[in-house]
Parts: sequence; structure tokens; C-alpha cells
Amino acid sequence: MIDALEQISDFVWKIPVDYKPGMRVPGIVYASKELLLKAKEDKAIEQVANVSFLPGIVSASYAAPDIHWGYGFPIGGIAATDYETGVISPGGVGFDINCGVRLLKTELTAKEANRMIEKLMLEIAKNVPKGVGSRGKIRLSRKEMAHLMTEGVRWAVGRGLGWEEDLVYMEEDGRLSGADPDKVSARAYERGLDQVGTLGAGNHFLEIQEVVEIFDRKAAGIFGLFEGQLVIMIHSGSRGVGHQICTDYIKVMDKAVSRLGIELPDRQLGCAPIKSKEGRDYYAAMACAVNYAFVNRHVLAHWVRESFERVLNKSAESLGMNLVYDVCHNIAKIEEHNVGGETKNVCVHRKGATRAFGPGHPLVPVKYRPVGQPVLVPGDMGSASYILVGTERAMQKTFGSTCHGAGRVMSRSQAKKKIRGHELRGELEARGIKVVAGNMGLLAEEAPAAYKDVSQVVEVCHRTGISTKVAKTRPLGVLKG
Repeated sequence: MIDALEQISDFVWKIPVDYKPGMRVPGIVYASKELLLKAKEDKAIEQVANVSFLPGIVSASYAAPDIHWGYGFPIGGIAATDYETGVISPGGVGFDINCGVRLLKTELTAKEANRMIEKLMLEIAKNVPKGVGSRGKIRLSRKEMAHLMTEGVRWAVGRGLGWEEDLVYMEEDGRLSGADPDKVSARAYERGLDQVGTLGAGNHFLEIQEVVEIFDRKAAGIFGLFEGQLVIMIHSGSRGVGHQICTDYIKVMDKAVSRLGIELPDRQLGCAPIKSKEGRDYYAAMACAVNYAFVNRHVLAHWVRESFERVLNKSAESLGMNLVYDVCHNIAKIEEHNVGGETKNVCVHRKGATRAFGPGHPLVPVKYRPVGQPVLVPGDMGSASYILVGTERAMQKTFGSTCHGAGRVMSRSQAKKKIRGHELRGELEARGIKVVAGNMGLLAEEAPAAYKDVSQVVEVCHRTGISTKVAKTRPLGVLKG
């Protein structure tokens, strides 16, 4: 597969459209040679070619430098399909619908708060349920959950959870329109009734971090970031609700593919025309999970603010705990883009990828519009995370998209065999990182060694201009499931 790639530039590679009969567009991979060789170890690059078979796909099937194998689409995969003639695919979104990241800032410096990190982490751990199947402090009736999935974060703000101004600093203002709770199965409801405000497990985390380097002072100033600052990064998603909705609609799409005679190289790419009943139903259910995930991160942030208030005996407002931004990673959205000089509506699938809209875009908050949308790239709990900014180049080249994280190089089972959770925690704590984890086996699965070097991933995005570096952070305290 690697031999078939054409090198376009130092960090851009092309899979020609004649690589496989049936490809409708080429594949475009953003990667250094080193990252490309890592991607070769699984079948992710082959998946980029497979995605190009989707009916109605526009321009190319793209891969960000954190690409690795996923269900149907690679994680780090981006594909836009024509809204009128194209398809929508649950595999292009993934099981953890709207897995995403939010960043809270503070006016504290890490130096000022250093003595308090352990106390803060323990207080957060008391307030934030974590781990597989964890149950939250909020219990919903079915009717309330339907409201939540329709209203998004406004549902939470209306119940005194979080701040009104938070709504401005979220992708889609914390609510994707088009949600229809009637398209969500009883099982998905059942799984979601007690999981709002829970962190989950896997690669999800909650970290207290220090801003250690500023690359773009103008953008950092507008985002309210400075060197030495204490910030909080929250990485979580739609929990069991999103997983169940994806599971439910994969079965629906299987039948649609057979009924419509859609030819695909991999059944995991199951899909249906966006405007078909199956396509519309999936979008409406997916939007419910998207909104559930927004609320989940929002409630987690509320518990974090309360934890800081209790430990520091000051209000979250006086501590400057404002939301910098909240971005989605696993989502499909109808967006307007320039395709061949013409403005078109397309359905952009971002599977382990981040929206990266550039300066001046009307969907970027007014305050950030001079520089572009913040892009939050979580690391591996041992090294660094990054704040980037969206660019005009991303709008032109990748449908306003960029990377979403480090990307795995080792499966979870491989990591568990090679790494001991207790030893890993000891190593991280020896480096000054306080670790609170519910399960040592799950901690081992997410060891830094199981991931690519996030700095290399970010560097490719920066060098190619599909997002550019603003700030780098390092973890001081990590909460894992």
C-alpha cells in the first residue's frame, strides 16, 4: 500500500484514484515519513482508499497525521459527501459520537497552585464519576433525557449547571440542530439515563495542565492563554448513548446497502443516502448523541468548577474559570464549503478529526474570529497537549478539518500485556504528574507508549497549515477511568 502512494510534498501523500477499481476520488494523507510508516502497521491507509468508494464523496478521502485503524473509516479520517447525492455513514462518525475536548482556563499560575494539585485532583475525583459503566449524580426520566438530547447544553444551563456565556464558546453553541429523540432506541435511552456527568474510560481523561509554551502570542492573547497558566482539559463523549445509537444504525445501514445495491469494499462502511429515510433517521439520532456529549462535558466542567471552589475557597468566577472552547471529534455535519469554486452543502464526516475553521468564519465565536477557531489536541497523559487554531488553508484543503490527538500505535490488549498500571503511575508521579485512576489495567491501556508522539502529529498540521500552533501544555494531574 505504502508503495502506491505518490508524495505530493514533504508531508502530503496521495493514493491515486486508480489504486483500486471503484475509487471515486483519490486519498490524501497528511503525515511525515515516520508517521506514515507507523500507519502502515495497521490497515488505516487501506481504509482511506476504501472510504473513497462512498457514493457522492467530494474531492478526496482525507487522513490526518494521527491516523490509525478504526471501524470502517480510519480514526483520523475526513470525508465530505454531497448533500444532494451523497451518503452518510455511521462508521464515518464512530461509536463514541461527539467524543470531544473542552478547555477551561484559570487566572492561577501552576506555580501558585503547585501545593494544591493533589488536593484538587482528589476533590475532582470525588465529584466526577469515572470508569466503564459509571453512573452519574444526575438521574433523568425518559422525558427529561429527550429534552436534553434536543436542547443540548441550554438544557443544563437552564438547570443551574454551568454558565450562560459558556454557550458562546462551543462548536455549534452546544446544540446540533436536527435531533429527534423518537429516532433513539429504548436501549440507548436506558444506557443514558444515569450517565450524564461521567468521564468514562478508554482514552478519556480530565487533566489539570500548565501552559508551558506559547507559539502564537496574538491568538493566545485572544484565547486568554499565557505561559505558566493553570488550565483544565476534559476529554469525554456521549458514553453508552452514542455507542448504542451507532450499534443500532449500523444494522439499519446494512439493510440499506443491500436494498439499494451500494457496492463497498468493506461492510463496515455501511451507509445510506443522506436524504433517504435511513439517512435522515441516523442523522437525527446521531444529533441526539452529539447533544448528550456536549451536556456530559458541560456537567463535568461544572463539577470541576465546584471542586476548585471548595479547595481554594474562592468562586469559579473570581478564579477566572471561563471556557476557552469545546470541540467535537466524532461527528457528521452538514456544512457549506467551496467545492471547485462553487459553494455547496456537504456532509463532513470527521472520525477522530477536529473542525478547524479559519479567521472570519461566521461559525467561529466573534471574539475569536480575527484569528480562527481554537483546536484542542489532547496528548497521552505523559507528555503534552496542544492548542492550535483553525486556518483558511484548512478551509481550502480539508473541509476545515485537522488532527484530533496523538493516535494509537499499540492496541489496548498489546499495551496491557507490555505495561503495568502501577509501574506506569509510579513513573508518571516521579515526573511530577499526580495520577488518580480507578483501574490500573485501564491506565496501562492508555500509557504514553501506546500512542504516537503528539508533538510530531501537531508539527505536520502546523507545517502543512491545516491548523497552526498556539500553545503547548503539560499535565500536572490526571484523572482516568
